Amino acid sequence: MPSWKLVTGLFVGFVGSLVAMVGVGYAMVSIPNENDAAQSQNNVYYWSDDTQMVATGTGTNRQNVTIDQIPKAMQWAVISAENKSFYTDSGVDPMGIARALVNMARGGQTQGGSTITQQFVKNTYLSQDQTLSRKFKEMFISIKVGTKLKKEQILQGYLNTSYYGRGAYGIQAAAQTYYGKDAVDLTPSECAVLAALLKGPTYYDPAGNQDLDSAATPKANRTRSQERWSWILGEMHKDKRITDEQYQKAIAKYPVPQGRKATKGMTGQISYLADTAKKYVLAHSHITEAEFDKGGFQIYTTFDKKKVNALSAAVKKIEKQRLNPKRQLDKYVQFGAASVVPNDGAIVALYGGAGYENNHFTNNADTSGVPVGSTWKPFVLAAAMQYGTYQSDGVGVSPLSKYNGNDHLKVRNQDGTFVLNKDNSVFYQNNESNHRWGYITLRKAMEQSINTPFVQLGWDVGMSHVKDVAKRSGILDGSFATLNPSFALGTSTPSAIRMADAYSTFAASGKHTEPYSVTKVKQDGQDLSGFTKPKSTQAMPTDVANNVTDTLQNVIQNGTGQNAKVLGRTAAGKTGTTDSNKSAWFVGYTQQLSTSVAMFRENPKDHELLSMNGTAGVASIHGGDIPTSVWTEYMKAALKGKSDPGFPDAEKIGEITDEAGAPSPTPSITITPSQTPSDTPSPTPSETETSPSPTPSDTCNGGLGNWKCDNSGGQDGGSTGGVTPSPTATDTSGTSTRGNGNGGIFAGQNG
Repeated sequence: MPSWKLVTGLFVGFVGSLVAMVGVGYAMVSIPNENDAAQSQNNVYYWSDDTQMVATGTGTNRQNVTIDQIPKAMQWAVISAENKSFYTDSGVDPMGIARALVNMARGGQTQGGSTITQQFVKNTYLSQDQTLSRKFKEMFISIKVGTKLKKEQILQGYLNTSYYGRGAYGIQAAAQTYYGKDAVDLTPSECAVLAALLKGPTYYDPAGNQDLDSAATPKANRTRSQERWSWILGEMHKDKRITDEQYQKAIAKYPVPQGRKATKGMTGQISYLADTAKKYVLAHSHITEAEFDKGGFQIYTTFDKKKVNALSAAVKKIEKQRLNPKRQLDKYVQFGAASVVPNDGAIVALYGGAGYENNHFTNNADTSGVPVGSTWKPFVLAAAMQYGTYQSDGVGVSPLSKYNGNDHLKVRNQDGTFVLNKDNSVFYQNNESNHRWGYITLRKAMEQSINTPFVQLGWDVGMSHVKDVAKRSGILDGSFATLNPSFALGTSTPSAIRMADAYSTFAASGKHTEPYSVTKVKQDGQDLSGFTKPKSTQAMPTDVANNVTDTLQNVIQNGTGQNAKVLGRTAAGKTGTTDSNKSAWFVGYTQQLSTSVAMFRENPKDHELLSMNGTAGVASIHGGDIPTSVWTEYMKAALKGKSDPGFPDAEKIGEITDEAGAPSPTPSITITPSQTPSDTPSPTPSETETSPSPTPSDTCNGGLGNWKCDNSGGQDGGSTGGVTPSPTATDTSGTSTRGNGNGGIFAGQNG
């Protein structure tokens, strides 16, 4: 055992060394200069061929002001909200530093300093390096700053170096960006709004920034901003930093900031491409938005310039042909689209909207809130083929199984009882027309986009299985709707990117790859980690995916997607139209490319979806109409000169399991091999509700690889459900909110 003298000596030596290290560290660090934080570089984005797309940030939007030019209300707003003891504390929070060091040692996320002094120090040392040496350096600097600088100097430095969003650093830039005035002219109410931004501009900018986060919708951000604005004013009043009269005047009306503006080079689709890539970088690294906006990064993207231009041109061409901006019902129509490479996940093109220069700041390709309608039905069919129904004891269901396609049907529980509404009346599911189809195959129901078979099928399979299939295919949790019968009809609200990616899973024979937009990020010539290509996973059995593809080929050849036949190559796809005609979709793919197109109308004031009834001079817009035309126009250009590899053959799958209550067993079907789509002319489906009723026969012949069923036109049909199921099915009534991943909950959807 060592003697007490040795132990004491070692302890004293350790403490002495530690004190010496602290003393040396304290002596070596310098007090930060707020002017140093103004230095910045460009962020340069590159196309997939490594040619330059755009360089952003030609200089930080920042101008220092002295403390006497910063309103007292702004000074007290940040003190009351963030550091009430600012004028009495030492400037260092030892516990906050300890937490940061412990988290860093464990490999977790670091936590920033909690005092204004520590945040000022951090602002002047922005970098993505999360190292112990840097953290110790910041600690020593904070201690020195707290003892050497006056509190007014620290507060001035903090307000001049803080990031307020929209590329604005410092209070002067923020005042100009948000209110178009100098900082000295800000009112107490405006100061509280700007102080709220310091908690996180992505979530507290009232204009929203959904390009960076799906939760940052204008409506959600406005709510968060207003709540924190009110709280900050309340704290200032409680701390006696504003008088009763000043408080009443400030709280009387929320001062709405001016809208976002386009910056140099960020016009057309470039703005949405750059923001999509930025969002990806922030999600796959430790880089903060403030660090990123300081610049110095080279971002190499997956975006194909020719395909991006082709997609934009396709939208503009069809818009010009079909829409008249002078016609009231054609106003506020928007498009969102995305194109993903199957078996890879690369996002090669997207259409986000009219451009920042036209005051359209929401990326329609990468936002949720627009219900997908009947483009959801393939996930129901895939779940049935993979899991079977309660009748089949886990054996997969064949797409030749028959379900009742008539209109206005009751949905039956597994025990034979009916799904009820809240008032205990029976829930009925409707189609778009009252045509009596009788019992038809699921293949035929998909072809004509008939609702009632898929609602009952989804209920028989279990909506949780449908959700699981969609999730493994790439749909995010935040966009799923309530699991009631209408869930089968596309009440969920995934983005165009996610729908293109999910359908690419079918194109890749069941293999899913996460969509990605960035291949490489460099800083100071060095590659940053976190940007390796995503790996594929088997999301569903190969035979299930191939049979879905075969069924969706038939939708284009004989069903609601016939407008896509002019593509002139092997393709599969599905139309979708939602309740009240508030959105219309077409999602389709070849083996090389999967593309989704969404069309909707939106109230520019509150971002609520509007009905498209009467838009383009027709009674209602269907997915097989304008969205399919945009898709076809784009795919022609995107695949020009490419081969047509077709799709793998679909092997026979599952057992024929008819719906409970079907009048008789399914008769035997003669199968004749055939590998090419039917050349039998079929009438183009009508897009109006006055179309002739199709013949309900469901005779099929031809090979399992490409079943050929009779077609009598039909339309992109669906339901207007009108009632909400309960208690068996959770209430889904409500209004869709654009951008809300859980919005768009309708009682029924159209095909």
